[in-house]
Amino acid sequence: MQAYLVGGAVRDELLGLEVKDRDWVVVGATPKEMLAKGFKQVGADFPVFLHPRTREEYALARTERKQGHGYHGFTVYSAPDVTLEQDLRRRDLTINAMAKSENGDLVDPFDGRSDITNRKLRHVSEAFAEDPLRILRTARFAARFQPLGFAVCDQTMALMKHMVDSGEVDHLVAERVWQEFQRALHEQAPKAFFAVLRDCGALAVLVPEIAPSNVFQLAMAALDCVHNQSGATTEERFAALLSPLEASVALERAKALKAPNDCRNLARLATAFTAQIRNIHPQHPDAETLLNLLDQADLWRRPERFSQLLNVLECALPGDPYPLSLLRTVSEAATGVDPKALLAEGYKGKELGSAIRSARLKRIDDAITTTND
Repeated sequence: MQAYLVGGAVRDELLGLEVKDRDWVVVGATPKEMLAKGFKQVGADFPVFLHPRTREEYALARTERKQGHGYHGFTVYSAPDVTLEQDLRRRDLTINAMAKSENGDLVDPFDGRSDITNRKLRHVSEAFAEDPLRILRTARFAARFQPLGFAVCDQTMALMKHMVDSGEVDHLVAERVWQEFQRALHEQAPKAFFAVLRDCGALAVLVPEIAPSNVFQLAMAALDCVHNQSGATTEERFAALLSPLEASVALERAKALKAPNDCRNLARLATAFTAQIRNIHPQHPDAETLLNLLDQADLWRRPERFSQLLNVLECALPGDPYPLSLLRTVSEAATGVDPKALLAEGYKGKELGSAIRSARLKRIDDAITTTND
């Protein structure tokens, strides 16, 4: 029984990066032997155990055989006779298919270290084509490591194109696609993720609305802009990605991707506002129109989301800063109205609602006058 450090921990150590997670493969052991040593089994589909002290994951060496479409169609075989090289062969990229023995020896049967030196993302074997999720993983690693000079090698890109052409991507489950999208949006260079998907044809299957060149350029510019903002959220990044689309189209795509409600709603608002803000008259902005926009954004109950919306719009509407600057100014003015004070003055029911609206309109009108002066 031998344990080997595998995957990302070995890769990141060779890249000189901080190692955050350490995963192990155990060769020559049975589940019974692992349990006898105090490990706790947690794997449902194949034997994975938690170390009794470190709580790090130890998986028994295994092989996989394709049985159907998508990423679910696999039969897993795990037994003491599975070798380390057989286990590493089932992995996606060579840079993730290295291991390190407990005494520090590197095991690198597929030249992952050479690909690290040459900054190449290369598939381990033709078995890569059996799992369409690996297209998304490869694109995500491109987004993570592009700042270090990594790129998908020609052979792997050609294989991914073949996978798309064969219809494998059509069998991906929306929830898993969203998981990869969400992670990719927070990588070091998120636009590289979508560039790889575009180049292999997967983007036209997964998010066809942003695949055309002119739309893609706008989406990537907005995404890159938001990415460079400090502390940008998933909602802001996703809304920026869909910002060139019509509001109804963006909402339908967000639903199809099974994006969370907060992501859907911000994308819907950002795309709707992109069109409406362009119609604000620069010399004679209308207070009623501006208040309707603030109502539409539900500024009064969701001020944090309104702030996110403005962050996205700054990136989706480059150029003339006036409309957004005005919207920010009047929003600050309108939120100064205190409904409790009006309630104390005796306003109730519909009269209270009318009084609040009138007070907000007055403040917005005053802010417009001050701004234009």
